[in-house]
Amino acid sequence: MPRVLVSDKLETGGLDLLREGGIELDNRPGLTGSELQSALQAADGLIVRSATRVTAELLENPGRLRAIARAGVGVDNIDVAAATRKGIVVMNTPGGNTVSTAEHTIALLCALARHIPAAHESTRSGKWEKSRFTGTQLTGKTIGIIGLGRVGREVANRAAGLELHVLAFDPMVAADRADQLGVASVSSLDQLLPRCDFLTVHTPLTDETRAMIGARELAMLRPGARVINCARGGIIDENALVEALQSGRLAGAALDVFVKEPPGDHPLFKLPNVIVTPHLAASTAEAQESVAREAAQLLIDFLSRGIVQFAVNLAAVDRSEMDDMRLDVDLARRLGLLHAQMAQGTIRRATLTYKGDVVKRGTRLLSAAFAAGLLEARLAENVNIVNAEVLARERGIEIIERTSSKKSDFRSLIVADLETDKKTYTAAATIFGNQYPRLVQLGPYRLDTFLDGVMLILTHHDAPGLVGQIGTIFGAHGVNIAQMTVGRDQPGGEAIAVLNLDSMPPEPSLSQIRANPQVHSLSVAKLPPAGQMPDWFG
Repeated sequence: MPRVLVSDKLETGGLDLLREGGIELDNRPGLTGSELQSALQAADGLIVRSATRVTAELLENPGRLRAIARAGVGVDNIDVAAATRKGIVVMNTPGGNTVSTAEHTIALLCALARHIPAAHESTRSGKWEKSRFTGTQLTGKTIGIIGLGRVGREVANRAAGLELHVLAFDPMVAADRADQLGVASVSSLDQLLPRCDFLTVHTPLTDETRAMIGARELAMLRPGARVINCARGGIIDENALVEALQSGRLAGAALDVFVKEPPGDHPLFKLPNVIVTPHLAASTAEAQESVAREAAQLLIDFLSRGIVQFAVNLAAVDRSEMDDMRLDVDLARRLGLLHAQMAQGTIRRATLTYKGDVVKRGTRLLSAAFAAGLLEARLAENVNIVNAEVLARERGIEIIERTSSKKSDFRSLIVADLETDKKTYTAAATIFGNQYPRLVQLGPYRLDTFLDGVMLILTHHDAPGLVGQIGTIFGAHGVNIAQMTVGRDQPGGEAIAVLNLDSMPPEPSLSQIRANPQVHSLSVAKLPPAGQMPDWFG
């Protein structure tokens, strides 16, 4: 009989489900140190919430442990890389908190519109200030939703029920998928913000989304707009928000999350038009019961039938198969990462064409690795080759596989055509010398470029002196060019250049290059260093 250790407090429904599922239950919340180590080694599965820290040291000798389930979304308290190296599958419960978070968002929306907290305090103090707390009606107003993941979709459903006009922006959700959800979508923040009376964010906190809503974006909102954040602290620039509220540009803001938690003496707390709560979005009895039952079911399914759901690492894939295809998996992921940073507009589909020896090994893992690279920087979920294609389908992104028997110039070749609502991007890559990933095609142009580190990609007119001008600009800004490759159809025509840089170029240097009349487009992509594999590979 499989044994499961529960080392944090878990609701009764989850415990009962484990017992009913034929699991030997070791329910001892609060274990630490050597007691936790011994209990973990004797268990096949572990359920934690946020209190237990599952460290690399704890997993150094995991005994018979095969799976860890986190009763919640975040796995920050679990060393996923260490678990992967030990062959332990790590799963989370992304759906359990969805409804509670969406409801909290709507509650803050209503409280903002009708000044409920301030009116409550005023009335309790013996005042009767009806005119002071005149609110705004929700019906007919426009709410902008950034992020159409699980929570964003639930917020959209509830907002529509309040007869708000719902407008959404999510670069990872195709327009036809948004239509299926009954949501009008736009392809950029600049199209969304000027139309919003209310704005709510539902994205992960990543390098791309940090301070996504700053001073510029707040100034683009309608005068008197209101802003809500129940996602992650830092998506909205807190200092810029203070200034926008103090100036009167915004009518109010409601925050459940902060950059630092608890935030201490925060300037937002001194403003009368701000509502704050202590990260309560998932704090309902129903949500806690839901994630408890979901975590229990994940371990029952895995330990009794080998079924893996919501895995955040690679344990669901055969280890020997992965080791044999290590370089090809890395290559496919890098192509996905590159496309994610080059693409403009909403991604609709990716067509992957495999040629040469790679076809003989099977392409399932490679397509999953490409999808992981395409999605991993933009989604709240922990994206890996186990769940990437499912997450892509949920967002209306089609992943198409093709194989070709036609001979190419390379022993193996992966060609990735990415279609957005604006254009189609083509990139192809191969492995040189059984070791080195190389980008060999961008659009119609042939290249030979390192597929790692910082890459500057620009299209330009093939004119004498341009390369020297770019080198001079970067030299003045202390940016070293490691390699440069140019592709062209004919002398003096259209061309493309890819520069591998030793560091990220500062924005002023990029502005100088963009200002050159010979340069048509410019983008910067940041890929992992050569040889660096993702944590989910192990």
